[in-house]
Amino acid sequence: MSVEAQRHQNEIPTLCYDPRLEPFGGCRLCIVELEGARNPVASCTTKATPGMVVRTATDTIEAYRKTLLEMVVGENREVDVSPLRGYASGELTDLRDRYGINGTRITGATSGTSKTDENPFILRDYELCISCYRCVRVCAEQEGDHAINVMNRGFHTQITTEFDGLLKDSACTFCGQCIQTCPTGALADKKALRAADEIADAVPDKTRTICPYCGVGCSVDVLTNNEKIVGIHPAMDGPANEGALCVKGQFAYDFVQHSDRLKTPLIRGDDGELHETTWEEALDKAAEGYRKVQAEHGRYSIYGVASGRAPSEAAYLMQKFIRVGFGTNYIDNCSRA
Repeated sequence: MSVEAQRHQNEIPTLCYDPRLEPFGGCRLCIVELEGARNPVASCTTKATPGMVVRTATDTIEAYRKTLLEMVVGENREVDVSPLRGYASGELTDLRDRYGINGTRITGATSGTSKTDENPFILRDYELCISCYRCVRVCAEQEGDHAINVMNRGFHTQITTEFDGLLKDSACTFCGQCIQTCPTGALADKKALRAADEIADAVPDKTRTICPYCGVGCSVDVLTNNEKIVGIHPAMDGPANEGALCVKGQFAYDFVQHSDRLKTPLIRGDDGELHETTWEEALDKAAEGYRKVQAEHGRYSIYGVASGRAPSEAAYLMQKFIRVGFGTNYIDNCSRA
């Protein structure tokens, strides 16, 4: 029913819903009035049928939703979190503001115990956890890893790994899916949060691009502040990845601004050391080397391997260079598999 409502641009609030996951009906925020039903029903787990009469925002339903949100907000250490925590980290904040909740009418103890982990990527701040289980479900349903699960019941419910150990010792592949689906920031991007103090309350700029690490072509949104990359969000509407990324696509972006990254071509001089030069001189030197090898050892002594991190146009030119320039098919690409 939630899908039908979205199709008709009728927004129904939710915290446990992710369109990539199977309906769960855990948060109960998406309850609606169904004509003929004794009690409100969860729209995400109720299938739409012909002739069904549904009321999505009556005074009674909105009062239920506000009370549920007050209970959730009252158990969380904080609701205002940095957008650098993750793609969906502001969902609870947005709903709190939408319903005008100040968090004082219903209060309780924080709902989880945060984990001090040695891994460099994922912050597990479970005092912000609302037990929506989106992280557990995305790990199982989308990644097939089952690296995290649920421990205990009731108020003592906790998201955990097998034997309650460290995340780096579990089956986790650090794809970051759990981070990006979390609606409260309980799971957060540690690397991105390094820039949280720099951007303060500002919202980082987003630029849509393609991940350069392999030939799949995953769409990503690069988060920047003052032209500096501070994080990566997977594109949920990316045709190749639909919100998924591997550990490299999610976290390995430091090379872009690394101090060791080459900015000018280098040529090794007679002294055996590398020296900065112009592109013209560097290309002439490379061409001279190719001609020398071909003259001494023949055309089959030259083999080309294109990089999966290069764009398709570069791969095309690489194979053209080998096939036309040397008349062989000695060309491969690291992303062909």
